[in-house]
Amino acid sequence: MTDNTQAVLGQFAALAQVPDQEIDVARAAFLIAATEYPDLDIEGQVELLDSLAAGVSRRLGGGKDSLFYLNTLAEYLFDEVGFRGNHEDYYDPDNSFLNQVLSRRLGIPITLSLLCSEVGKRIGIPLVGIGMPGHFLLRHQNEGDLFLDPFNRGILLSVNECAERLNDVARGNIAWDPAFLAPVGNRDFVARIIRNLKGIYLNGADHVRAIRMMDLLVALLPMEPKERRDRGLIHFELEHWEEAKEDLRRYLDSGSPKQDTAAVNWMLGRIDANQPR
Repeated sequence: MTDNTQAVLGQFAALAQVPDQEIDVARAAFLIAATEYPDLDIEGQVELLDSLAAGVSRRLGGGKDSLFYLNTLAEYLFDEVGFRGNHEDYYDPDNSFLNQVLSRRLGIPITLSLLCSEVGKRIGIPLVGIGMPGHFLLRHQNEGDLFLDPFNRGILLSVNECAERLNDVARGNIAWDPAFLAPVGNRDFVARIIRNLKGIYLNGADHVRAIRMMDLLVALLPMEPKERRDRGLIHFELEHWEEAKEDLRRYLDSGSPKQDTAAVNWMLGRIDANQPR
């Protein structure tokens, strides 16, 4: 791990230790991006969000209702500035790095939702994340049955339209559950961004970058043993014996029910056999 990566992880870990409602999701997202872009000017990136918020604010006027605010936010970001969902290359890792979303004006549902949420927060439009499977959305805190779809140019959806969108995304393989529209906390918001990148890197067998994401997840979710287990498995595959041993032992010691205990113990035996006496 480079000195810069270690510094970023330290900053991220400190940010993650605060209560959920106090987590700065935008700053967390920029720290995630800094693992790939080590020279990233985080303060400069925050100023870009401030500038976008100023652009929306000039179009709001006063005394308007929530629907007007949502439409104005969406029209500015997606019609005027030109942000859009990257339908052509959905699994490009840059879609998950907020600095690249701001630069390229391309993203996926989770990062475009973060963009809208952070811009909205700066001008008094309170938006909450909605972790619908496969398609992240936003909801205005004062509008319980109206949802914003940033991946599709900020169109507004009813509950029934959300169910239709899930059916399209999942190709009918997921039965609708109203609980899919429950808000997510800041910690889960950040975790979902990291897990997207983790999945992309694992699918591409890019284990070095995958471990960076796993380091962030362990820092963000220290009480979730499966994150430590997953990191231990990759360390094992890379023959990082000490790191694998620590993660896998701590996983077994966590006390949560496990169906993979035998497999993990087998790996620990292999580690002991490969380590010098």
